[in-house]
Amino acid sequence: MKINKHLTIASLALLSTLFISSCEKDDDGQVSNNTGNATVKFNLTDAPASYDAVYIDVLEVKVHVSNSGDTSNADGWITLPNTRPGIYNLLDFQNGIDTLIASGDVPAGKVSQIRLILGPQNSVVVNGVSEPLKTPSAQQSGLKLKVNYTLQAGIVYEFWLDFDASRSIVAKGNGGYNLKPIIRVFTKNTTGSIDGYVSPIAAFSSVLAYNAAGDSAAALTNPVSGYFLISGLDPASYTVEFDPISPYMTTDTMGVNVATGIVTHLDTIRIN
Repeated sequence: MKINKHLTIASLALLSTLFISSCEKDDDGQVSNNTGNATVKFNLTDAPASYDAVYIDVLEVKVHVSNSGDTSNADGWITLPNTRPGIYNLLDFQNGIDTLIASGDVPAGKVSQIRLILGPQNSVVVNGVSEPLKTPSAQQSGLKLKVNYTLQAGIVYEFWLDFDASRSIVAKGNGGYNLKPIIRVFTKNTTGSIDGYVSPIAAFSSVLAYNAAGDSAAALTNPVSGYFLISGLDPASYTVEFDPISPYMTTDTMGVNVATGIVTHLDTIRIN
């Protein structure tokens, strides 16, 4: 399977900040509520990868909330009570398919980090052969994902952890593989999406959206329908590049505008 050369571009743009503080006016002059609890939900989704399967062993999800006024939790880390531990195949969650892995109520305040704790049962299947993935740091303290988002009491916030399986798996020189996760965190409150279809389906194209600021995200077309969806894009004008398998030819679509909370639909892309 051919993967777009641009997939090595860093795709780590995180969440936009909402300046909200307890009993103070924000930039719009509105009084914000920063007392009580908010509800958070975390979904797992995946960017494309040229493997048969990529399994990750999810144990726990924590969030770091500050300025909450909760003196009983001095370090700010809160373990989400409704975590769904298990071994997930990342390649099952592409083109808008995701799965809820954790949720719970947390004190209102600023979320600065998310911690994803993995177990030892991580593996990659390459050409039908299963290989273990070494993840020492994840097993010990968890993968720390920096975000910058402020939670208001009484509101439900939903986040997506876009696990870039292709760039997260590193082949070792002496054989075997390491897992060095690259995860993009986004919420649909502050981002938009691009979707469409590629014809012919046999082109099995990788799809990359990138803007002038260097932000990028990718997808693979569905092998049955040719459909693709790229989510979590900051509002901007994007170039969308379609890179199919041989002998089909690469093609670009420029000036695709993405707006907050909107799915921008492209006409069917026909590849020669």
